[in-house]
Amino acid sequence: MHAQSDFSMCGRRTMRPFLIFSLLFLLGFLAACGGGSTPTTSTSGSTPSALTCNKSSGLTVYSAQGYDSDATKAFQQQTGITTKLVDDSTGNILAKIAAEGSNPHWDVAWFDGNVTMQSLDDQGLLLKWHSPNASNLTSLGTSYVPSDASYYPSGVTTVGAIAYNTKHVPAAGLPKDYRDLLNPAYKNLVSMNDPAFSGPTYPLIAGIAQILGGEDQGKQFFSQLKANRLKIFQTNDPTLSSVETGAREFGLVQDSAIYGAIKAGQPLGIIYPTSGVIGLPAVMGISAHGQHQGCAQQFVNWVLSSAGQSVMTHHDPTDGDTYFIPVVTGVTPVVSRQTSGFPIVNLDVPKWAGVEAEYKQWFHQNIVL
Repeated sequence: MHAQSDFSMCGRRTMRPFLIFSLLFLLGFLAACGGGSTPTTSTSGSTPSALTCNKSSGLTVYSAQGYDSDATKAFQQQTGITTKLVDDSTGNILAKIAAEGSNPHWDVAWFDGNVTMQSLDDQGLLLKWHSPNASNLTSLGTSYVPSDASYYPSGVTTVGAIAYNTKHVPAAGLPKDYRDLLNPAYKNLVSMNDPAFSGPTYPLIAGIAQILGGEDQGKQFFSQLKANRLKIFQTNDPTLSSVETGAREFGLVQDSAIYGAIKAGQPLGIIYPTSGVIGLPAVMGISAHGQHQGCAQQFVNWVLSSAGQSVMTHHDPTDGDTYFIPVVTGVTPVVSRQTSGFPIVNLDVPKWAGVEAEYKQWFHQNIVL
């Protein structure tokens, strides 16, 4: 999730312009070209047989979660399975996956955003298997498991919450919903992230479009917001900083990032728009071409257990990624956040995965530039 990121499904780190939307085209090309050996996978979704785990060779996890270092260290300590972590933004993770193609160096990808993970699945890059620990999921968690069982959620946050500075409330008052931000009284007051750099921001622009009726309506909304002098920053850190300093009054970001900033002492409040915020699950997928699928399955099963969840919930309380809503039964969060009282909109994943590259490119060319 990387609450300072984003795309902490949330990146603290920057990436080259235009990269994230162009990666999806490259992934499709690589999948179409094939190459390499046929992966051990089951199209029916049943667990592949004879997937053993060599503890010494272990596995490699590509992750964009704030608690990933804690989790991989604890997993290795508890299981004896060598676990290498590549901790990066989601955009850079996608760049690595695209570059490696059918000769992957990764075994598990773990980041925020089921739409982007679905894009990897659509390219045949994810192993389809049934985790026995999926039975530990709550009804909310189960709703984020695709029908082919190619990835699993480890927690959920939301995107589309509106951060505001409690010491700089504008004369027009606080907005209640997204369309309120188009009011001329909010001109020059709104900021948000760039989906080419921030992982959670594509679900945001897709979710607002879905709420308003479709992609065309979403494009119209953001065009109007730009006309109202919307300010685009790359990731959560500068967007929230603009609100914290009073340079901007409002920031459309991932809600967990706001909670982390509040815990760190920033004078921020949070508004949940009346039409809903977009559910943003942190998801784990296993490489269909990976050489360590047995160890990768053990890692995913561990994350979906009380042992893995305990490590995640006891992470640094000033890191926004700690403020996830549990999707595993019996998990008690250590930090406090609002978990109800607002609608959560679940994206039409196949639809928005299919137009991700095009919509991101449109946004960059028409809203960012």
